[in-house]
Amino acid sequence: MNLRIEESNEVLTTHAGLAAIGHLLQKTQLRARLNATHLTDRPMPEISHGDVVASYVGLLCLGKNDFDHIEAHRKDIVFRAAVGVGVVPSSPTLRQRLDLAAGQAGWEAILREESAKLLAGLRPPLTAVVAGGRTLLPLDIDVSPWDNSGTKKEGVSRTYHGYDGYAPIFGFLGVEGYAVHAQLRPGKDHSQKGTPEFLRESIGYARAITDQQLLVRLDSGFDSRENIRLCGDLGVEFVIKRNLRGESEQAWLKWAQDHAVATEPRPGKRIWRGVLEGGHRGPARMVVEVVERTIRADGQLLLVPEVEVQAWWTSLPEDPDTVIRLYQEHGTMEQFHSEFKTDLDLERLPSGHLATNNLVLQCALLAYNMLRLMGQALLGDRAIPLRSARQRRRIRTVMQNLVYLAARMVAHGRRIWLRYGRGNVWGPSLQRVYEAYA
Repeated sequence: MNLRIEESNEVLTTHAGLAAIGHLLQKTQLRARLNATHLTDRPMPEISHGDVVASYVGLLCLGKNDFDHIEAHRKDIVFRAAVGVGVVPSSPTLRQRLDLAAGQAGWEAILREESAKLLAGLRPPLTAVVAGGRTLLPLDIDVSPWDNSGTKKEGVSRTYHGYDGYAPIFGFLGVEGYAVHAQLRPGKDHSQKGTPEFLRESIGYARAITDQQLLVRLDSGFDSRENIRLCGDLGVEFVIKRNLRGESEQAWLKWAQDHAVATEPRPGKRIWRGVLEGGHRGPARMVVEVVERTIRADGQLLLVPEVEVQAWWTSLPEDPDTVIRLYQEHGTMEQFHSEFKTDLDLERLPSGHLATNNLVLQCALLAYNMLRLMGQALLGDRAIPLRSARQRRRIRTVMQNLVYLAARMVAHGRRIWLRYGRGNVWGPSLQRVYEAYA
């Protein structure tokens, strides 16, 4: 069969879901606040600061971060109408404007604050964890190295994963994983560098969104008295994994045998869990787990027993099993890191300047939260051809099925319609998502 390809007079789009993104952007004061800022080299820009950033946020919601990708949308009527901008900037304009504003005009804080205000205004469900009859809303903070090997970008250096790249730090709220804070760091920076201020700001953004009691969870890279003291001063609960720093495993095994409770989940493996109250060995209550293996899981007998020790600082009064379970759930944030790196395609950042890439990351934080809001609005929608999700929809699912939804644009009587094809099962879902945040 010979197919013919030709241009029609109809206005079609492959990304009708951007209408929901533009709708969410309209609920913020982002444009007004950005337009009120002053850039010395652009005192009266032809394209407003708000239109530049809104266009780039829309581009990020399509999974594109390279500045050159904006060129495909400069004459895209639907993109302009959906995102709600007067003019879509060119690639050089986008790059130059972000370079000028990065680290100087306060755009980073504006993006984070408007993201938090959007979540606070829409009040999406935030799932807490249960500890001893109390509900605590987790605030997970961790570093996620990004591979930028083979580039000469500012700040790219050796990460603890063994490759050259960046080491951004993130703060995620709730089981749903809404992003409250993000900061781009050189790859060589230690996890603790600048963390107290980042932790303070993250708690502030989280409290702007919710009044639930927070539970801060940190891994051993953040084992610091300063972090523990800060959590106490700010009135949040915490679980922070200890860095044992070469302490004797045999000494801890002896302590566990004398003071902890032992269980034997299988032959050849014994687990002791116990507690050291604050003031005895450190600045807070400590939960300790010691594992001794004399037989491996595959049945191999060991001439010398294997001993593994883990410990956590905590403000929680609950039993060791509860504290350890709560910390283990902290590992879920690796999924959120993955969504930034792969779904939004951000691992290879577009600029050669560290400050500009940090501003890009703040734009991505807002884009991520809006896509997350769209995904959460899908929960319980039985019409979509996907298995049910208990807590969240992945960002990639939202982008592929809602954002990249094909439609025909119809303009009549100063109104615009986006009409999807008959039988498209995702069309009604996009309508419901749009109306959910109307």
